[in-house]
Amino acid sequence: MKAAGISEIKKELNELPNHLVIDLCLRMAKYKKENKELLNYLLFEAGNETQYVENVKAETDLQFAEINKSTIYFAKKGLRKILRMVNKHIKFSGNKKTEAEVLIYYCYKLQNSGIRYKTYPILLNIYERQIIKIKKALSTMHPDLQYDYEKELEELEN
Repeated sequence: MKAAGISEIKKELNELPNHLVIDLCLRMAKYKKENKELLNYLLFEAGNETQYVENVKAETDLQFAEINKSTIYFAKKGLRKILRMVNKHIKFSGNKKTEAEVLIYYCYKLQNSGIRYKTYPILLNIYERQIIKIKKALSTMHPDLQYDYEKELEELEN
């Protein structure tokens, strides 16, 4: 069975009554945790992006505090887990400013975590990929915002 395209789905949803659309959204949210989290973001947190960013940063703080630093293997697994969570929240937002801010915060937390990421190529690659993603997000932003974030980015690169 082939899935319909977004435009077809949009047309069909426009024809349905509101109560059926609500039922469909709730049914979708039941089957996947990520769908439920996205619906939660859209309903409750999309209106206040700055508070959303603060919540993501607080969650990042908690997860960095729980990283097992006994071996590089466990540290790498912990960093990737945090990065998955951060990327999921960035995807929900879809805002380049949020992406840049959260990724810069992730890099700061990695620098101050006590993990010697510069001595291990795998961890250094994770860090450098985030720097590249930050630069890509900055390239699409307004020049005034770019300037502010580029200063922070220079600090991260030094």
